[in-house]
Amino acid sequence: MVISMKKSINKNSNFDFVNFIVPIIFIASWAILPILLKTPEYLIPSLTKVIKGFIDFIFGNDNLSTYSGTFFKNAAASSYRVFVGFLISSFLGIFLGVLSGYFSYIKRLFDPFIHIIRMIPGIGWFPIAMVWFGVGNKTTIFLIALAAFFPVYVNTLRAVSDVDKILIDASKVLGANSKQVLRTVILPSSLPGIFSGLRLGMGVCWAYLVLGELTGVNEGLGAVMMDSRMLGNVDMIIVCMLSIALLGRICDLLLLGIYKILRPMD
Repeated sequence: MVISMKKSINKNSNFDFVNFIVPIIFIASWAILPILLKTPEYLIPSLTKVIKGFIDFIFGNDNLSTYSGTFFKNAAASSYRVFVGFLISSFLGIFLGVLSGYFSYIKRLFDPFIHIIRMIPGIGWFPIAMVWFGVGNKTTIFLIALAAFFPVYVNTLRAVSDVDKILIDASKVLGANSKQVLRTVILPSSLPGIFSGLRLGMGVCWAYLVLGELTGVNEGLGAVMMDSRMLGNVDMIIVCMLSIALLGRICDLLLLGIYKILRPMD
């Protein structure tokens, strides 16, 4: 038992260089190819310029742009919109997904309509969202929540539907009622699929953040990207893209951590 624990610790602590091969190749290509190809800065800013812009965006020491030192303010505004939209989409997606996967009549009632709505692209909701909610957080949160709802719902429905019927029948034979079956069998068994949907939904939230912040909000990483495009500040566009990627990855790791805490013991 001690040996197996040591093996597990060593396995988790091993440094896997393979994970860094593609990022290293990407960064090296970014640093070298624009110089070799003589690509102008207004198309692909140099790696050094982007790094300096990123540091200035965070700390504001060099005042390289009008956004110097505003990272935390804009990141907080964007994170708030993503967080609220993700909570709404997660609650509705899991709730309807579990009910539709467990009760066939609820699936027949809601599933066809949900898949019809799913076919409408997110940007197709942009004009009507502006009419309904105007400029501001409400439109952004609506677009984020709507887009993220579908992967959460679809994955939850599939996960619940795939739960072994033998386990469900066995729990009923032992005297469990519907609520107990749901709590002790359905949810634990479908947890991996549910969290797959949540991870996809989180990615969609950050992807649709930029679309939502096109509505003219004053703060947010998407808003900075749009302003930078109009000003021709390409390096700030890339800085904001990297910021969204990093924040999105942090959120994904947090979801993985929560899953590891909640998952049934192997």
